Amino acid sequence: MVLFFTLTLFSEIKPMVNQIEINVFHQRKEDKVWADKYGVILEAWAPFAEGRNNMFHNEILMAMANKHYRSVAQVILRWLYQRGIVSLAKSVHEERIKENFDIYSFELDEDDMKLISSMDKDSSSFFDHRDPHIVEWFGSLVKNEM
Repeated sequence: MVLFFTLTLFSEIKPMVNQIEINVFHQRKEDKVWADKYGVILEAWAPFAEGRNNMFHNEILMAMANKHYRSVAQVILRWLYQRGIVSLAKSVHEERIKENFDIYSFELDEDDMKLISSMDKDSSSFFDHRDPHIVEWFGSLVKNEM
């Protein structure tokens, strides 16, 4: 993120969106503060963390979903929306795609938001994006796929 904000400060045409891993277990709270400060929209890559950490069966999220008569996925997408974060929710199932769009007919209350906030582990569900060796390894994977 430091590199991204450096680019924001020294570019004539500033980047407007930064796509980073954001989910209930890796909330990127400080990054959101900096993004807001510089007018950058965060876009959640992997908002469901590919189901890791048993996300769709998490007791807290399931209770919240039941409370609002929604799915866990809808609760997560609504949480992102209320934080002002754009989400990328991938699905190939028509019913899930429709469900992912149906997040505007309910709202999470302050207690819901605080409870989800308490779930933050402040670490990636995949790898450490700040480790230059990991970034280099990932970059080589991408290049090899091209």
